[in-house]
Amino acid sequence: MEELPTVRLRPSADARAVRHGAPWIYDTDLVTDRRTRSIAPGTLARLEDAERRPLALVAVNPKSRIMCRVIDRDPAATVGRAWFIRRFASALALRERLFDSPFYRLIHAEADGLPGVIVDRFGDAAVVQPNAAWAEARLDALVSALVEVTGVGTVVKNAGGRARASEGLDDVGAVLLGEVAGPVPVPMNGATYLADLTGGQKTGLYFDQRPNHAFAARLARGGSVLDVFSHVGGFSLAALAAGAGRALAVDGSAAALDLAARGAEASGVAERFETRRGDAFDTLAALTEEGARFDCVVCDPPAFAPAKPALQAGLRAYERVAKLAGPLVAPGGFLGLCSCSHAADLDKFRAASLRGVGRAGRHAQIIHTGFAGPDHPLHPALAESGYLKVLFLRLVD
Repeated sequence: MEELPTVRLRPSADARAVRHGAPWIYDTDLVTDRRTRSIAPGTLARLEDAERRPLALVAVNPKSRIMCRVIDRDPAATVGRAWFIRRFASALALRERLFDSPFYRLIHAEADGLPGVIVDRFGDAAVVQPNAAWAEARLDALVSALVEVTGVGTVVKNAGGRARASEGLDDVGAVLLGEVAGPVPVPMNGATYLADLTGGQKTGLYFDQRPNHAFAARLARGGSVLDVFSHVGGFSLAALAAGAGRALAVDGSAAALDLAARGAEASGVAERFETRRGDAFDTLAALTEEGARFDCVVCDPPAFAPAKPALQAGLRAYERVAKLAGPLVAPGGFLGLCSCSHAADLDKFRAASLRGVGRAGRHAQIIHTGFAGPDHPLHPALAESGYLKVLFLRLVD
């Protein structure tokens, strides 16, 4: 067995939770003496319970509240290229069963056995987010295994987002292998999206909304669509591809709207597609003043409640979105409201959204609740992996 440092649970910590699959151990549950605090971030260690019985192989980061991430249930496991290959092969087997073309989330962090790691695949290219110190320290082996298993020719490292900062990591991205000549065309739900792998939001495209794009597209056939916080046209392009009569995409990013317009051209729907750049709240209010009405309105904002301290403010923001969007839905039309805030669970998000609809003077039927697609599997012991919630409402008045 490889010689590794040992970290130990406090007697008050629940060792059963770890044995039953909990992937995170917080600093408050660990014996944190000077030796433990001096362990370099990203170091692998053996986790023991308070009676010194081995529990798991973990990655340690004394700089993070999540001080240990479970890497392997076998405390004697060796994490090298072969270990990464096994994880990637397992993840790829699921995606190849789910999808006919190689455009999907390949690795969804803890749920795919690579804590803190995101990998999105765009055909011959992959974007890696090593959001935990242990993965950053082993990036070469990770990328080598990724290439061997998938055969991709381009690998981009995305270093944006709050997660890396909480691990004490930098925000410097890079093209690690191959080259990126420009936005990558991504076929999805009958439309073609353009994903900016080096300068776009997150990894360049939100694969998690795929099934919700498809559901909204069914509602919008033959009608008009308003896609707010549209990014590169997620809901609007899918709706147009399915037969919507016209669509307006609203976003604050000129670069995202440019990609949306180019995606509309590539999808053959440009003559039915418009964009408007501006603050979403201001634009919703302005459209109401203009007397605009749409058969289907979808609002997909960023995470208003990314953590518990922001929960109440985030819920007020979701309520405000619903209140402003409600008047824009034609009688008998549909309203889609999205939340990617894991701190706001489904019950709280639904309550805030329905308050907003009520404050707009509208009455609703809940016709569908959507979640992330199956390439974003849930970890059974990690509620955070089920972050996405989408409510589809029919406004009946």
